Amino acid sequence: MVKAVVLGAAGGIGQPLSLLLKTNPSVTELGLYDIVNTPGVAADLSHISTPAKVVGYLPPDDGLAKTLQGADIVVIPAGVPRKPGLTRDDLFKINAGIVRDLATGIAKTAPKAFVLVISNPVNSTVPIVAEIFKQHGVFEPKRLFGVTTLDVVRASTFVAEVLGDLGKAPSISVPVVGGHSGVTIVPLLSQSSAALPSGFAQGDLEKLTNRIQYGGDEVVKAKDGAGSATLSMAYAGAEFASKVIRAIKGEKGIVAPTFVHLASDPAGGEALKKEIGKELEYFSAPVELGPEGVASIKPLGKLTDYEKTLVEAALPELATNVEKGVTFISASKL
Repeated sequence: MVKAVVLGAAGGIGQPLSLLLKTNPSVTELGLYDIVNTPGVAADLSHISTPAKVVGYLPPDDGLAKTLQGADIVVIPAGVPRKPGLTRDDLFKINAGIVRDLATGIAKTAPKAFVLVISNPVNSTVPIVAEIFKQHGVFEPKRLFGVTTLDVVRASTFVAEVLGDLGKAPSISVPVVGGHSGVTIVPLLSQSSAALPSGFAQGDLEKLTNRIQYGGDEVVKAKDGAGSATLSMAYAGAEFASKVIRAIKGEKGIVAPTFVHLASDPAGGEALKKEIGKELEYFSAPVELGPEGVASIKPLGKLTDYEKTLVEAALPELATNVEKGVTFISASKL
């Protein structure tokens, strides 16, 4: 029995994500929450012939607590999307408060749930959730994840495009580490399960890296004011949620990059800090998932000189992003 909850279920990411979770045969109950339209989304999804019973609530009458009751896994896509001219800083100011309030609800009602944060900017919203959980005395770093899977999905797709065969995309695996915005996204293309063409020029490698880092901008521009990456993000969120569900049900050997608190695996976290040469609390690295959440944090492995420069460029920005989330919660207490 697995109850999955989507907070922000009526939005551009939330609706397709809820649909994909409804079609996951391991999900037996689906709880949906948003500030508008959730009863309608729930009614619509409830007609789909899969095992999950669907409920949807709005804020009145303790709707958030009702949605979270008995949750095993909580996915948070809530917040406003990026639009042209809206910086990640602007996004932060709006989404930080939304994530803080939802995290408070989880801490009170479902403190043992596995929490998957999609709301941007992930590098800052994951620390916000952690700080709220600490305030409530329920922080378990092994159960908190920033969803960076879209970067991995994009990397697989774009490498398949370079190889001229999109049929290979589902089987191509590229570790993407660091964080989940711009320069903090570090694709380790040298470790791609499908090698790039021999003689792939450095300039082309840099273009491909940049496209993975700023793929979100490509979508924002193409949607021309109508939003950001919602469908691909929903797919990526459902993929990662599926991996977490499989792991908590006992499947072994599932490894996926995700943005985690390095205390979730003290030994692996310390080894990673030595690898990157910086004392950071959070980093996206390949993580082995288990019944308890984070089973182990894997090393980055052998990096090319170019990849080392990418990691170095990511670190200051990552530290600033994390600090921004922590500071927001400190200031909220005043």
